[in-house]
Amino acid sequence: MRKIQFIDLKTQQQKVLSAIELAIQRVHEHGMYILGPEVEMLEKELAKFCNVKHAIVCSNGTDALALGLRVKNVKPGHAIFVPSFTFAATAEVVDWMGATPIFIDSLPDTYNMDPKSLENGIQTAIKLGLKPCGIIPVDLFGQPADYDSIQSIANQYQLWVMADAAQSYGATYKKQDVGSIGDIATTSFFPAKPLGCYGDGGAIFTNDDTFAKIIKSIRVHGQGEDKYDNVRIGMNGRLDTIQAAVLLEKLKIFPEEIIKRNEIAKFYTEGLKNVVQTPHVMNDTTSVWAQYTICLPKHINRASFMEDLKNLDIPTVIYYVKPLHQQKAYSHYPTASQKNLPVCEHLSERVVSLPMNPYLDKEQLTYIVDSIENLVNHSIKIPVLNLQN
Repeated sequence: MRKIQFIDLKTQQQKVLSAIELAIQRVHEHGMYILGPEVEMLEKELAKFCNVKHAIVCSNGTDALALGLRVKNVKPGHAIFVPSFTFAATAEVVDWMGATPIFIDSLPDTYNMDPKSLENGIQTAIKLGLKPCGIIPVDLFGQPADYDSIQSIANQYQLWVMADAAQSYGATYKKQDVGSIGDIATTSFFPAKPLGCYGDGGAIFTNDDTFAKIIKSIRVHGQGEDKYDNVRIGMNGRLDTIQAAVLLEKLKIFPEEIIKRNEIAKFYTEGLKNVVQTPHVMNDTTSVWAQYTICLPKHINRASFMEDLKNLDIPTVIYYVKPLHQQKAYSHYPTASQKNLPVCEHLSERVVSLPMNPYLDKEQLTYIVDSIENLVNHSIKIPVLNLQN
């Protein structure tokens, strides 16, 4: 059996290497390393892929979020509602604008933003004298958030919605492609994402012509007619042409990789649904399975469980060890309840992410599932197979 990789970029690279080498060579030949023709080509292909009018690529997923907040004119005194159970970037950019992130609890089955907690968070912001402004749901682990419920609340309070799709580009929500949901959507092309480049990269999606024009301006130092005509305060948020070339080639195999990710997730769920809490996908929704994250029973010691799997040559990772509202850098910001957020606090203590990549085979998957079942049920540990490097 081949050695199990948590994220198998090496096998993927072998599949597309010759095409990517040719694509990079074309960039070397024309020499336009910043905003070269591949950048515009990528933007058109990304927009086409998710049925949105505008895709604007940028330097990374965090800058994509910041560009979205800039175009929404977020400033001090504004309250922005973000999930606590996610990566720091979602809240980080709110602080950059001088605004206040209000941390929202999670749903116990999808791990995404809880609409009821969101409503509590809005009331908390009002009590604190802040102006509720916008909502940034995160499509955690590859599945879109409950956008119908979230948008209904947004409409009630006249808030905008910016979808943080850093982990979910390629998924769908009720026949809507991720990227076309919300006033703005953003994503990341960090190498470990379902669609990743060979460095940092990101994108912003919108159907609003004015938003797109402003975002393109901010991306290049607030340029007007050219980069020396500065009509607003901007930033350096450009995507390198070589990264665009890489993404163009990887986008070609992305649909088949999504199919394989879903086949692997189905295998995991069928094998583990009576052993651990497996991820729940909402009706009329698809996931790209950036991670396959289980929740362990209370009687299982997570550290020991992960160590046992490591000894069986099965890599695992915890996303996320600590919710943002419990992180030192963010602990002074409000939460929806002004106290604790019980669901995401529980999840952070019990979740474990299993290997997920399109190149896992049936032998590997069977070995992973059987190993977990034996460990959870306190059965005799199965022997470690002779793995090839």
